[in-house]
Amino acid sequence: MELPPTADALPNALVERDQWVCWRTQQREDTQTKVPIVPETTRFASTTKPDTWRDFQTAREAVTATPVDGIGFVFTADDPLIGVDLDSCRDVDTDEPAAWASQLIDQLDSYTEVSPSGTGYHILCTGTLPEGRNRAGDLEIYDRSRFFTVTGEHVADTPTTAVDRTAAIKSIHAEEVAAGSTTETSCSDSESPAPDQSASTDHIARHRPETSDVAAIDDEDLLDRARNAANGGKFSRLWNGDTSGYESHSEADMALCQLLAFWTGCDRDQMDRLFRQSGLSREKWDAVHYADGTTYGAKTITRAISRTDDVYTPPEETQSAATAPDDGASGDATTASATTTTDAPTASASPTHADASSATVSASQSAEDTASGSLSETARSTVLSGAAQPQVATDQCNRIDELTSRVESLMEENEALRADLAAERSKRKELERERDSNRIGWWPF
Repeated sequence: MELPPTADALPNALVERDQWVCWRTQQREDTQTKVPIVPETTRFASTTKPDTWRDFQTAREAVTATPVDGIGFVFTADDPLIGVDLDSCRDVDTDEPAAWASQLIDQLDSYTEVSPSGTGYHILCTGTLPEGRNRAGDLEIYDRSRFFTVTGEHVADTPTTAVDRTAAIKSIHAEEVAAGSTTETSCSDSESPAPDQSASTDHIARHRPETSDVAAIDDEDLLDRARNAANGGKFSRLWNGDTSGYESHSEADMALCQLLAFWTGCDRDQMDRLFRQSGLSREKWDAVHYADGTTYGAKTITRAISRTDDVYTPPEETQSAATAPDDGASGDATTASATTTTDAPTASASPTHADASSATVSASQSAEDTASGSLSETARSTVLSGAAQPQVATDQCNRIDELTSRVESLMEENEALRADLAAERSKRKELERERDSNRIGWWPF
């Protein structure tokens, strides 16, 4: 383990703030990820809980005293610091950056260091980050609710301080990040996949299930409706790549996919296309993670659809059903049926206190059914039948699923910590036995 950097090697703007954590690598779904650790402990830190952060010196000293891999800095809305992460852009043999990375490093002209893997860079500056997406390809920019690993491996010819680069950040965000939302897409509905297209899209197309029979909504209209819905804030945060509130990036992926399943009527192709435009999109989406050749993205979509029992019905579909009832059914009955599936944000009526309480109680009771990873069909039916607004109840069910996934993730992490602790205890006992043996075998003459 390399020693952590000293205070002199880092910008004072970071060192003077008590926003430091330790970090260690952890295996999650066949992928190594870095998790924040409370210094001097083995507990997980949170990028949104200041009581899990420490001052620089405490974090630095903890690296040599506890089983962690390094130190990290947490960005918050209360400080002016911005972190720019450039991935997969440094040649470890020549130490040279890729052309696009070199251009960004020159443009930002602020403290820059090599990432722990040696294949990327972290640029630290100050300023104001425009709202919107935080990620495009191998470029990520954050100013809050994230932590950056800090190595102190300073890149020569870059400043040793965090410089105010508001203008440069604004330009890069507009040209590289915000603009990336129009280019990071898969084939449109009217096109056939190209022969060299990624296997994940082909897999999704071949295994597309039956979807709802509502008319398809174009992407931009769908996104606009989702952002303006009752839970539009949650959708916007996930769409922009904000994973705060989730224990892992994968849990955030699932949360966004469940929302997309609702809005697209469980249309796999549209879900895949939209997710690739979101700030959560990453290379892992196309990586094969299962023995049958299924990619991470395809499996995430499948699981999201399996947890979605209610889909969005556009108001125009409801009106059409009211004026043209099917197979002789009465117009009133058809209208009532269609209205039941209309999304909550467009409904004018609010649930009565009794209805809302019934839905809430049912959702709480249904929590017992989450041991298998998601609510049972019976539990969902119980919740939905007692709700005046089906989408509100569906959101409650989905939230229970999210919490269940988080609990399962924490249980896995707990098991890993238990294993680490057992290994440490075993090592300590071995050292104590060796020490005692040496004492017994030595006698002065």
